[in-house]
Amino acid sequence: MKKSTEKVVYIGISADMIHPGHLNIIQTGARYGRVVIGLLTDKAIASYKRLPYLTYAQRKEIVSNIKGVDEVVSQDTLDYRPNLERIRPDFVVHGDDWRKGVQKEVRLQVIATLKTWGGKLIEPKYTDGISSTSIINALKEIGTTPQIRLQSLRRLLAAKPILRGIEVHNGLTGLIAEHTKLTKHQRPKEFDFMWLSSLTDSTAKGKPDIEVVDLTSRTHTLNDIMEVTTKPIVFDGDTGGNVEHFEFMVKTLERLGVSAVVIEDKKGLKRNSLYGTEVPQVQESIRNFSQKIARGRAAAISDQFMIVARIESFITGRDVDDAMKRAKSYIKAGADAILIHSKAKTPAEIRSFCRQYYEFPNKVPLVVVPTTYDRITESELEKMGVSMVIYANHLLRSAYPAMVKTAESILENESAAYASRDYCMPIKKVLGLIKGRA
Repeated sequence: MKKSTEKVVYIGISADMIHPGHLNIIQTGARYGRVVIGLLTDKAIASYKRLPYLTYAQRKEIVSNIKGVDEVVSQDTLDYRPNLERIRPDFVVHGDDWRKGVQKEVRLQVIATLKTWGGKLIEPKYTDGISSTSIINALKEIGTTPQIRLQSLRRLLAAKPILRGIEVHNGLTGLIAEHTKLTKHQRPKEFDFMWLSSLTDSTAKGKPDIEVVDLTSRTHTLNDIMEVTTKPIVFDGDTGGNVEHFEFMVKTLERLGVSAVVIEDKKGLKRNSLYGTEVPQVQESIRNFSQKIARGRAAAISDQFMIVARIESFITGRDVDDAMKRAKSYIKAGADAILIHSKAKTPAEIRSFCRQYYEFPNKVPLVVVPTTYDRITESELEKMGVSMVIYANHLLRSAYPAMVKTAESILENESAAYASRDYCMPIKKVLGLIKGRA
């Protein structure tokens, strides 16, 4: 068939990694008319699978230079209809792989929309054995670079309405955070980032959570996790130490590829916030903590590295007005996100803060840690304006009881048989957890 400039062909693609399957679709479309590529944005792709490896700008530059492509436009949702109704193409070309799975309903919408003006769907046979997802998975096995990991958290914040992260404290928990996923309502669900908790890192080392584990030791843990994972890491920086020390912490973490550091506005001997007023907890002055944020922000080389200011007003017995005053000052000082903390059993304090924070003219992403008010759901938090939720200590808390039961069973039975049967996974599965085994 001759190419007719009067006909318009629409092809929606992610194009994270260009492969022969993409070229086949484009070449097929070029036989029918002028090819307009609807390039899915990061937000559109992240709505149904993982964040693309390449940015939208990078993908657009590549696709624009492929032979047979006449124009590239953004497709802002997985739904084709907004672009189809605006462009009114004669043809839509897509591989036949979308007849099942998450895009099955999208396909039916495309057919119905095209029918209103006599358009046609063309479905070349899917190129077996090749997909961008499989290529990306192969790349993840190889690993990532500090720069790519560093910038991924900001890209995720721009692409998804709310991010979820879980604590990690060694390489194994990093692998759990990296690979644990499931499908719910035909949509994949997984953790977007890892939280390197000072509480669980120190507890795993048998030490109290009072900043006794120094940055050098915590960097060893960080390296263990980074060697086997690719997802962004948010680092629990406790108080950040002295201003001069915090500047070096920022430089160290940024160089390693950490995406963000969280520091809390307390001073003196660090005690875990969940103790509340049961132990001495002294909140830093707004002026001093704002200065620490500003100095840390100035020490960062890239604007991709994030400094998150953690507000402890509810922990120290102060009210929402104090928390709001601090949030305004910290944002002005350069905080890239605000973490509002609470040890209450209900989210009432958090809701109160969120209502007032919503009115801020100069907001940054809002982060919460629902450890004590754990009945609240991510969808509720999203409606409240929360951008990130951290499940801050759950992997260690779940592992400890299981290990104690195993140890007690061995003592009770003077044998490992019952423990092996009731509490332990088979040793072959343990060996299978780690890639590259002998």
